[in-house]
This record gives sequence, structure tokens and C-alpha cells, in this order.
Amino acid sequence: MKFKSKISVFLLTLLFGFAACNTEEIASAQNETAADESTIILASNSSTAKVGNCAQVPGWASQNGGTTGGGTSAETTVTTYAQLKSAIENAAVKVIKVTGTITVTTRLSFQDQTGKTIYGTSGAKLVSTNQTKDASGIINIKRCKNIIIRNLIFEGPGAYDTDGWDNAILDECTNVWVDHCEFRDGVDGNFDIKNKSDYISVTYSKFHYLKPPKAGGSGGSDDHRYSNLIGSSDGATGDRGKLRITFARCWWAPGCKERMPRVRFGKVHIINSYFNSTVSNKCIAAGFEGDIRVENNVFEGVKTPIDLMTGYTAVTAVGNVFTNTSGNTAGSKTAFTPPYTIVTLLASAVKADVTAGAGATFAGNTCGSF
Repeated sequence: MKFKSKISVFLLTLLFGFAACNTEEIASAQNETAADESTIILASNSSTAKVGNCAQVPGWASQNGGTTGGGTSAETTVTTYAQLKSAIENAAVKVIKVTGTITVTTRLSFQDQTGKTIYGTSGAKLVSTNQTKDASGIINIKRCKNIIIRNLIFEGPGAYDTDGWDNAILDECTNVWVDHCEFRDGVDGNFDIKNKSDYISVTYSKFHYLKPPKAGGSGGSDDHRYSNLIGSSDGATGDRGKLRITFARCWWAPGCKERMPRVRFGKVHIINSYFNSTVSNKCIAAGFEGDIRVENNVFEGVKTPIDLMTGYTAVTAVGNVFTNTSGNTAGSKTAFTPPYTIVTLLASAVKADVTAGAGATFAGNTCGSF
């Protein structure tokens, strides 16, 4: 009996052991499957812009020869407005390191330069308190090529429709990569791209409004929390064939009312981004001749995720998630196919990834993004 009991115990032990091993294998397989479903999937095989790899640039800025900014050139550290202005205007300065908070007393003019990087250390911030038509705004970047702007906070005084300036503007610029930046409380908007600008990538950037809008401006809108305008007017026909822009892993956060973005003429790819402003009237707006690919994004608690305006060319909407939204969610016609490839998250992983990574979350000038 004792012998049979020992055999029984031994057999039971083996049985439970096999079951446990099998359970662990099943659990392991399930975990691997879950990991596969929550991590990146490659759309195809080219630039992926992995963190730490300075040779990889995502989206449209990878085209037309690529975007390298100031590369490994010597850095110039700035802590004051005067130092920043001087460094921006000096074409011989190729890498600018911004430290601390700098109040921009007069809008910065960055013009006619090639191959430059402006980046911030942790918490670096450029601030404007001016809401007037002529003196508002933080930086105007005009006729520049091969530029990187990274890890900076641009803070305006709040929306006030005086036909003033945005926190930042790209005007007739080519090959610009804006990465891990935060744009908030712009007077006319947060960040506009216009006037034949081309080959632009905006990655892991956050757009929002923390300050209440000021009513009664000369422009007529009492709530001008309009974040991002692509193309300045239907009459700006020089934009045809230009305004090729990628927004990847960006966050249109609380406070944004409209223009997330509003697109004219451009071929704009909006991918793996998160929209959760409950004050929104509309999010992505397809304007005159706008050609937009809306891919694997998350829209949560917003109105009109996709606004099909008069005269748009096409909007392809694929793989998006809409939670507690109202208004149109569908695309129409077939938009362009990007000539590049980009690391793509499943929509189920977007919210956690973007809310953790978008904005000035780096410690400094870290190459790569994804």
C-alpha cells in the first residue's frame, strides 16, 4: 500500500508538473502574442528613427536628401534672450543648446540658414507674454533648410484673435524636423506651416491650451484656440506640390478648439497620434486641395474627428479608434501613399505611448524618436 501510494504521489507530481510546464508555455505564448500586439509593427522597411540613431529620420523629413540639422558641430549654450537671438542669427553657429526659461521680448527671426539644430535641456522653455498683432509670437523660421528643433517648450500668453502671430511658424522652409516639443497657449495658434514649406516631420510633439481664451480681439473670434494651420489661404497656389508633412505620435491635448491640423494643398500624413480635447469643434480639417492620410490614431471625447471641407482632394482614414466622439469619422476618396516607411503602432497602443512620450520629455538633444 505504501508502495502504491508512493507511486500514486509520484504520478500525480509528474502530472501536475507537466500541467504546470504546459500552463507556463501557454502563458508565455500568450504574453508573447500580447507583446506583439502592443508593440510596433513595421509598415515596411526603411527609416525607423529609433532613439539613439542619428541617421534615422521619420516621415517626410527623411526625403529630399534627409534632415541632419547641425549634426555634431560644437554647441553654443544660451541662457538669455540676447544670447539666443545672437546664436539664432549667426549662421556660423550650428547647434544651440537652450537652458532654463527665456522670455522672448521681441519675436525671434531665424532666416536664410542651412544645417542648424536648436534644442533644449530638460525643462527649457521659450516664453512670450505679448498678445498684440505685431509683437506676438516666439519664433518665425523663414527660408531655412535642414533644420532640427528638439525638446523645447514654446509658451504663449493665451489665445486672443488680434490677427497676431503663432508661437512658431515655418515659412518657405525645407527639410525640418520638429521633435519632442511642446507648444501651448499661442496667440493666433501654436505652430503653423505655410508658404511652400516642404519635407517636414513633426514627431512626439504636444499641442494644447492651458490659459482661457481672451475675447474681443480685432480678428473676430472670441475663442481662437486654433492649434495648427497648414497653408495660409485657398489663394496661396504656390503651395501646390509642397506642404508634404508628417505628424507622428503627436498629442492634441485639452484646450485645442480647432485646426489639429487644418490642411490646404499639402500631402499630410497623420499617424499614431492622440486627440482628446473635449472643447473641440473639429479636429483634422481637410481644406482646399488637402490630401490627407489619417492612420492608426485615437480620438477620444472629441467632436468631428475628420471634417471634410469644400474642395478637399482626398482623405484616407484607416485603423483609427473613436471613443465617445460625435460627428464625422470617415474619409473619402483615396489619399496619397507615402514614399517612406515609418514604425507604426497599433491604435490600441497609441494613447499610452503618446501620453508618456509627447512633449519636451527628453533630457536634451537625443537623436532618433521612436
